[in-house]
Amino acid sequence: MAHSILIVEDEPNIVELLTFLMKRAGHKVRIARDGDAALRNLQAEVPDLVLLDVMLPRRDGLEVCRAIRENPAWQAIRVIMLTAKGRDLDRRKGMEMGADAYVIKPFATQEILQCIESLLAQTREGDSSTPEQGDGNA
Repeated sequence: MAHSILIVEDEPNIVELLTFLMKRAGHKVRIARDGDAALRNLQAEVPDLVLLDVMLPRRDGLEVCRAIRENPAWQAIRVIMLTAKGRDLDRRKGMEMGADAYVIKPFATQEILQCIESLLAQTREGDSSTPEQGDGNA
């Protein structure tokens, strides 16, 4: 089943890789290169999942994640934070903002695919609860 995925990332190589992986998996992909563009994209069409970089121009990923969680129309969107910030404090902050998962760059393609498919499977099942990071439930 094809899902709609919004990639919010300003690094061209990562955008290219994620776009390729998502399209190969049969998903519909849109791209935003900064936080403000991400919010405009969300208002135009609500995706099933957002791959969200933390360090973005104009508005950072934490602010975008908070905006997603505060908007009732966007509550079902799954959010995966992508970041080079790997400290426990950074991970905790991302999860507190409402991220469903936190993936540290550089990431293995299999790791990101597994995370995405796990969250999308929960979406298909109609589960709107937020999974715990690394709980292994799919």
